[in-house]
Amino acid sequence: MPNPESSIVFDKERASTYDTRVAKIAPLRDALHLSIRLVLSELPSNARILCVGVGTGLELIYLAQEFPQWQFTAVEPAAAMLETCCQNAEAYGVDSRCTWHEGYLDSLPASAAFDAATCLLVSHFFMQPEERRKFFSQIASRLRPQGYLVSADLAADMSTSAYQDLREVWTRMLKYAGYPDEDVEKSLASHGRNAAVLPPDQVGAIIASSGFDAPVLFLQTLFIHAWYARRNVPRSHK
Repeated sequence: MPNPESSIVFDKERASTYDTRVAKIAPLRDALHLSIRLVLSELPSNARILCVGVGTGLELIYLAQEFPQWQFTAVEPAAAMLETCCQNAEAYGVDSRCTWHEGYLDSLPASAAFDAATCLLVSHFFMQPEERRKFFSQIASRLRPQGYLVSADLAADMSTSAYQDLREVWTRMLKYAGYPDEDVEKSLASHGRNAAVLPPDQVGAIIASSGFDAPVLFLQTLFIHAWYARRNVPRSHK
């Protein structure tokens, strides 16, 4: 979901109220979750899913309810967010299928390859393309050949009039959600400064150069674009 608080440290109070702050625009999130479910529905009944930057865990909980045998590994560097995610998973009765990791991908212990990875509104915080490419490559290294990456990020060509027009709608969306004017301004100011808002084709090219087949853009809600891609099959597997 849109996160104008990207530069704010998530303490326990802020993490516990994060989901309620975006409740009015939950249909945008729900459309993304349903689309992800359809993309990943061919996975095995016992699939292993890596959730990178899981936040409060809403996509994890949704997928866990839809696929009752799937196993999840949740990676999140913000302790308060991960704690909220754990509490949410317990409340929905899916915590027994979850493994928690407070930290980043590079400190996640080695394990069997995952069938899919979700990464929602995370990679655009890597401001340099090479950093972003390295991040996606780390995810690819955790996936089985032809495993799925599902990634959603802010994307737009900021040099165009279309961006300016959509920026107005984005502003209306944040105000409708109830964000204070100060937070709306922070969200808009973050574009290109704290969030690498790149044209969609450039984001797709970064993903494709990180160990994945050409990504498929399967959803757009305002500035949020979502892609899925499959990990390249190493030559030894062909």
